Amino acid sequence: MERKLVAIVLVIAGFLLLSNFFPLQFSKTQIIFLNVSPNRTIEKRFAQIYLPAVSSEGKGVVTTLTVEALPGDGKVLVNINQLLFWIDTQQSIQIAKKVAQDYTKLDLSKYDLIYSIETNASLVEGPSAGAAITIATIAALENKTLNKSVMITGTINPDGTIGPVGGITAKAAAAKDIGAKLFLVPEGQGTYINYLPVKKCQQVGPLTYCVIEYKPQKVDISREVGIQVKEVSRIEDALKYFF
Repeated sequence: MERKLVAIVLVIAGFLLLSNFFPLQFSKTQIIFLNVSPNRTIEKRFAQIYLPAVSSEGKGVVTTLTVEALPGDGKVLVNINQLLFWIDTQQSIQIAKKVAQDYTKLDLSKYDLIYSIETNASLVEGPSAGAAITIATIAALENKTLNKSVMITGTINPDGTIGPVGGITAKAAAAKDIGAKLFLVPEGQGTYINYLPVKKCQQVGPLTYCVIEYKPQKVDISREVGIQVKEVSRIEDALKYFF
C-alpha cells in the first residue's frame, strides 16, 4: 500500500515538474480586419463599346472595343492578339487618354490602360474610332456601364471636339443591323448631299441634243437608314447619351 502511495506521489510530482518546463498551450482563433482606405483604387475596371467601321469592300461592320483600367504607372497597352493596330489608331488612343484625363480629373500616371479589339484591326483603321475610344476610356476610369443601344463615329481632337469622318451611311446601317437605337455622328454629318443626274434634251431641227445635269439633293441619313441619328460636337455631348 505504501509503495502505491509513493508511486502516485512520484507521478504527480513528475507531472508538476514537467509542466514548469513545458507549459500547456491553448490555441486561439485570431481575426484580423484589413482597413483599406476608400480613396485607394485597387480593383480593375473595364468598359466595352461597339465600334462602327467600313470594310475594304465598303460594307458597314461592327466590332467591340474593351478598355481596362487598373493601378499602374501610366502605361498604355494594346492587345495585339490576332490583330494589328494602325499608326493613326494608336494616335487616337493617345489623344483619347489625354481627353479622358481632362474630363475625369484623374492622374493617369497612376493607371495602366489596356485596349483590345475583338476582330481584325483593318476594320477600324484610321482615326474614325477616336470618339468611341475616348468614351470607353472615360467609362472604364469611372467604372460606368455604357448604353449599348447607342453607337458613335467620329475622330477625337485634343480639346475634346469630335471631328468628321467618312462612311456615315454604311456605319449607320451596320449599327441598325445589330440593334442600336441611336447613332451619334459629328456635327454637320447627319445629312449629306447626293447629286441626282437629270437628263435634259432639246430639239434643234431634225436633231435632238441632250445633256446631263446633276441636281443636288439633301439626304437625311436617319430617314434613309431607319435609325435615329443625332449630331454631337464635343465628347461631353456624346457622354450624355451613353451614361
